[in-house]
Amino acid sequence: MMENIELKKTPYNQIHHDLGAKMAEFAGYDMPIQYTGLVEEHNNVRNNVGVFDVSHMGEFRAKGPMAKQFMQYCTVNDVAALSDGKVQYTCLPNGKGGIVDDMLVYRIADDHYFMVPNAANIDKDWAWMSQIAEKFGMTLGEDFKNESEEWAQLAVQGPNALKAMQKLTKANVVDMEYYTFQIINFAGVDNIIFSTTGYTGSGGCEIYIPVAHAKEVWDAVFEAGKEFGIMPAGLGCRDTLRLEKGFCLYGHEIDDTISPIEAGLGWITKFVDGNDFLNREIFAAQKANGVSQKIVGFEMIDRGIPRNGYEVCDAEGNCIGMVRSGSPSPSTGKNIGTALVKKAFSKKDTEIFIKIRNKLIKAVVVKMPFLP
Repeated sequence: MMENIELKKTPYNQIHHDLGAKMAEFAGYDMPIQYTGLVEEHNNVRNNVGVFDVSHMGEFRAKGPMAKQFMQYCTVNDVAALSDGKVQYTCLPNGKGGIVDDMLVYRIADDHYFMVPNAANIDKDWAWMSQIAEKFGMTLGEDFKNESEEWAQLAVQGPNALKAMQKLTKANVVDMEYYTFQIINFAGVDNIIFSTTGYTGSGGCEIYIPVAHAKEVWDAVFEAGKEFGIMPAGLGCRDTLRLEKGFCLYGHEIDDTISPIEAGLGWITKFVDGNDFLNREIFAAQKANGVSQKIVGFEMIDRGIPRNGYEVCDAEGNCIGMVRSGSPSPSTGKNIGTALVKKAFSKKDTEIFIKIRNKLIKAVVVKMPFLP
């Protein structure tokens, strides 16, 4: 018999229960899937402002004389292109041509970086990066540190998010460029990392809060957003929002067996002079010679909802790939998905078939994102 493993809780767990959220396990945490309903929450983020508890995400810090060189080796994007206050989306190659994780990298200074890995991969990422850090002569717990238990995080997303949050700080946040950050006093709390990043494609910010101040910042955020119709949002609509924008989710579009080139992440894989990251040769060869399989977006033509793990077939019923994500899209009214397919079936407008309950349901390859 399996033992009942107690789920971890974010600092906002009781609030979610008090709000009547539908809760479920995600990455070992007890997390809210939805509050009032997925479609309502989705549309509120797209058109207004919604708040996600993303405190389950990880936070690492690298600093010291080897920090930049270490980050450059670990990640495929070009850390040298960052300046203070800028954020970069990147991924960690696994030494075998696959991906350990995707993450955000924040440059605080030339010798000081803050990273945000995925919740499900915190331990794996830490173990992987720690091995590399030690090879660079960095001391674990000092030069390279896991601060995941020290931070709460809220993603305040939507076209009205920055307007609402501006009420809580003297710093100019409403005019911040996409993928930048400031360390500010926010809602009366010092040392808040305020970042114009997010996973919805609807604008907004992600706010990193010292755990001791988690609840007071939540209350202030919801008070400030009242006039804008602010609502909490669950992981259900976080998934539909990111899928509409073609954003990768680890374990779906990317994993230990898929390269950034196959995943359509060539744009973050920078083959510039001096960027000698792990697996550079493998990825450069894939870019030059092409790959045998690719992540594509598709829309259903016939009725049916594609789900992760469904087979993708050609017209004769031969398996040519697998669905990696799939869902009805509240913004477009279509059933959409991503799939890893053989290269011959990856061109736009190619007809493919999703096997749903042993029937071949027609779909077509489309260019991502699904929503402009």
